[in-house]
Amino acid sequence: MKDNQYMLENYKIIGNKFKEEDQLEKALHFYNKAYDCKGGNKDIELLLNMGLLYDELGQFDLAKIKYEEVLHIDAKEARAYYSMAVAYDNEKNYIEAIKYYKKAIEIDPYYDRAYFFLANAYDEIGEKEKAIQYYNKVIEMISDDFWAYVNLGSIYEETNQDDLALQMMEQALILDPQHYKALFNMGVILKKLGKKHEAINYYRLSIEENPYFPYSYFNLAIIYKENGDYTKGIEALTEAINYNKDVAVLYYNRACLYSLLEHSEGAMKDLIKATEIDNNLIQYMKEDEELNFLRDFEAYKAVFGEA
Repeated sequence: MKDNQYMLENYKIIGNKFKEEDQLEKALHFYNKAYDCKGGNKDIELLLNMGLLYDELGQFDLAKIKYEEVLHIDAKEARAYYSMAVAYDNEKNYIEAIKYYKKAIEIDPYYDRAYFFLANAYDEIGEKEKAIQYYNKVIEMISDDFWAYVNLGSIYEETNQDDLALQMMEQALILDPQHYKALFNMGVILKKLGKKHEAINYYRLSIEENPYFPYSYFNLAIIYKENGDYTKGIEALTEAINYNKDVAVLYYNRACLYSLLEHSEGAMKDLIKATEIDNNLIQYMKEDEELNFLRDFEAYKAVFGEA
């Protein structure tokens, strides 16, 4: 019996080591060896770890089987309900995920991550008020949860509660003043509030923190375009493309700006590149008035046909 217990624990230790090293397949191999030992199929920690590994490997059905095994052992194990919810969440089955997050919370009313991802699931299915309710619950429990403030601020902005959005993003930036996503979101909110100059500053700060996030440049270029400064818009998008060479909308919007400046060569080159990356843009392009300058050029007709 002692030898069996030793082998069970030894396999778990080896599996944990490989998991820490992000060698998931090897970790799973040793967890399965532990599972095959006497008592392994009743070891809740082992079963939860196996489920998490299956989840990370995208094998959601196998993950759920392990969580079901846990619940057969202990129907009050909140972590199993939460992990089951995460598996459904990863499959984008948000309705089932919500059911299991709520069950985890029912068992453990202080399960803050269950509240957090429950809020996110409601956001994904468009139930914004419930998402707001549960993100606020997270903040009540953990006053320094950066992502709860960011996500809640984004929902407030989406639902045109811009003053509340501003408050949430200000709080997020107190917690992490240099996070590119919070800086970007602050730019979005300030732009909506008519504070374009401040928005430009925040987009620039976001770019400094993460030059590989294309939407900071994109939104910056939109402001320049609205201000009639097409050249600055082109500069912003050119900078964006240097770091994000496969993002179609960057080329497309630079093509529009070149077209507005009646720079046919630059516009055509970018338009071709954009539609090569994403051919769904072709139909949209044909109705975009900003590209009207190009319609009569033979090069345009040769590539995209008659207007």
